[in-house]
Amino acid sequence: MNAATTMPAQEAALPRPTTRQTATAAMASLFGWGLDLFDLFILLYVAPVVGALFFPADKPMLSLAGAYASFAVTLLIRPLGSALFGSYADRLGRRRALMIAVMGVGLSTAAFGLLPTVGQIGWLATAIFLAFRLIQGIFVGGVVAASHTIGTESVPERWRGLMSGAVGGGGAAIGGLLASLVFYVVSLLAPGDAFASWGWRAMFFSGLLTSVIGLILFRNLEESPIFRQLQADKAARRAGAPVVASPVRALFSAEHLRAFVVAVLVSFGGGAAYYLTLGYLPTFLKLVNGVPNANASMMLIGANIAAAFGACALGELSQRIGRKRTFLIMGAVRLVAFPALFLAMAGTTDLALITVYALLLSFIANASYGPLLIFLNEKFPTALRATGTGLTWNVGFALGGMLPTLVSLAVDGPSQIPMMLAIFTTAVTLVYLAGALLTPETRGNLDRF
Repeated sequence: MNAATTMPAQEAALPRPTTRQTATAAMASLFGWGLDLFDLFILLYVAPVVGALFFPADKPMLSLAGAYASFAVTLLIRPLGSALFGSYADRLGRRRALMIAVMGVGLSTAAFGLLPTVGQIGWLATAIFLAFRLIQGIFVGGVVAASHTIGTESVPERWRGLMSGAVGGGGAAIGGLLASLVFYVVSLLAPGDAFASWGWRAMFFSGLLTSVIGLILFRNLEESPIFRQLQADKAARRAGAPVVASPVRALFSAEHLRAFVVAVLVSFGGGAAYYLTLGYLPTFLKLVNGVPNANASMMLIGANIAAAFGACALGELSQRIGRKRTFLIMGAVRLVAFPALFLAMAGTTDLALITVYALLLSFIANASYGPLLIFLNEKFPTALRATGTGLTWNVGFALGGMLPTLVSLAVDGPSQIPMMLAIFTTAVTLVYLAGALLTPETRGNLDRF
């Protein structure tokens, strides 16, 4: 038997966690992902300023594209982080992998606040900035591998859909909400030119909070019962067992490769929608609608709350009607809603209407990948689940995360942004639907080794 072998687990044989252990694992999974996305999202909130300071250009849109490209750099390196930390988590435990990765993200984020700008040391500043983005991306990829497995593995089957939405979409909303709150406070303390002078540095320094909060949250965290049972089975048969293939190698074997490719299609469709909606909203509100920072921050807070509700609602729906059917329903909704909302939002100056459109965009985008986390968990057996989930999630989101950069490069000015976003979101939704059509139903497949 190797790491790619799957067999149903005997439910009675699984160690039964206490209510406290289950709650701790769920909270660690939710906030571990949320705290790390808070660190990652900070760049989205300071993109126009960072673009001018580290990627100066004659055209403002080129500087903005540079800032988004640095965000894409982090996303592109995340699969490497998932391979490294996912293999560690599948072999030695999700808990230790999660603690190391969360601490790494917080410290690397705070380091951005210390960096010199192009105006101080020339283009070397750009190179240093990108190097730190790579380091941050490796740790974020590690958080995905651990946080996206320990929570769903620790809760009863009935609640796994809701847990998926809470972590995958709700965790993202928590990260975005915290970033919005910090952006609001810093905008008040450093209004106007002060934000471009030192406010952006304060935004990055806030990353230290995630390291401190992470240490407190994970102090009493235990391994999931499914993983502990796997370790016990390995120990029982270790004496005469053949050499076990590495989780990464097993993932790309003939047995699991097709499942990996299909999962990436769905992950890309979900991740791209997120980055083109909620991820692009700070820039859309500033450049297209001309909303002041203080008003925009409040809109973004509301958008992240709507996103959390959307992810949890559709995660729960997938527990009732299945993952596949939920993806298909949301794909059909997206084909109509995304283009209509972007164009309507660009055509109004009414702050109340802009807020409504922003809330709807965020709700639909996060709802469409609410079941994604549990879907990926169910695609792969426990022995390579952290690796498989981490890599498929991060490959899909890395590809999706490059699209805001392409949108910025494809337009000559802010007036073209809404139509370009309508085109891009339609295209990625078609990919999302293709993945949903190709996958079999996975609900109920988690308890296998």
